[in-house]
Amino acid sequence: MSAVVFDVGETLLDDTREWNAWADWLKVRRHTFSAVLGAVTAAGRDNAETFQYFRPGFDLVRERQLREDAGLGEQIGSADLYPDVLPSLTQLRERGLWIGVVGNQTAKAARLLRALDLPVDALATSAEWGVAKPKKEFFDRVVEMAGRPAGEIVYVGDHRDNDIVAGKNAGLRTALVRRGPWGYLWANDPLVEQHADWVIDSLAELPVLLTAER
Repeated sequence: MSAVVFDVGETLLDDTREWNAWADWLKVRRHTFSAVLGAVTAAGRDNAETFQYFRPGFDLVRERQLREDAGLGEQIGSADLYPDVLPSLTQLRERGLWIGVVGNQTAKAARLLRALDLPVDALATSAEWGVAKPKKEFFDRVVEMAGRPAGEIVYVGDHRDNDIVAGKNAGLRTALVRRGPWGYLWANDPLVEQHADWVIDSLAELPVLLTAER
């Protein structure tokens, strides 16, 4: 292995603040929103479908802009990072691995993430690229960004379909991190067992695991 590329939401970032902000925007109780999100997740559907239960015909792009216009838009700060992120990224770089970050996020999220000055070699989002997971073209861009053969790249994420299955089908190695609703739900799923090279409880496991593979 010569490169590691990370998903963003529930891999590097705890998404609690953003989901709570959407619940508040929709004027529904946070635990109610969370329960419906969980049901959508368990059904293996896109989490964007959650909004339709509360407001049929919900236009996510429009509502995201309305939130921005109201001064209630997306925010990402260092407090949103999981505690193992900075130490793990630093150790991976110290061991000579190329580090990238790219997930299904907005262009604003990319700007906010760059402002955190993470110890990574490259960072992008699907909105900047114009292609999102689980499309193979997304992972083709990952390979291009890393500048290495697909088989030398590990994609780390929490989502069975978007990260693990799609990443492996694109020729990358994959690691599922068991956290967030998707990570816990699918950690023992047969498709994860088939497609994930590793299932981990913390990013802190990666430096030793991946160095052993080199």
